[in-house]
Amino acid sequence: MHREDQFIPELIVRNAPAALDFYKTVFGAEEVHRMLKPGTEKIMHGELILEGHKFFVCDEFPASEGGTCKSPETLGGTGVRITLLVDDADRIVERAVTAGARVSMPVQDMFWGGRYGKIVDPFGHEWGINQQVKEQSPEETQVAADEFLAKRK
Repeated sequence: MHREDQFIPELIVRNAPAALDFYKTVFGAEEVHRMLKPGTEKIMHGELILEGHKFFVCDEFPASEGGTCKSPETLGGTGVRITLLVDDADRIVERAVTAGARVSMPVQDMFWGGRYGKIVDPFGHEWGINQQVKEQSPEETQVAADEFLAKRK
């Protein structure tokens, strides 16, 4: 069987069962598989599909149990942002906040022609929520970016 190469992010969290529920409720992800550590409620492997793309979610495990990655809560922050392209950024951010996310940047019109905002989910992962409302050429975007950044000085 031939499979195409894929890029599949895996989110490490504390309380993966709740994280799976959050991603299903807020982003409309579909749960494909859930594998628990025997005798516990901790998830060793959770698989979701979001708009045709896979991503994995698992609980944080100590090194003594084979864990090699830490959750944002353990690290005191995250080193990545996951950006979703959506049809209604305001609605998604509203739904995320209702489900326990924190807004780190309110949804607003941006120089690249998008309505964009950022949230931190209840598990410490940051999500950029982008709704492209206007298509622009790279040149138009550069001019708009220069104007935007000049105003911030």
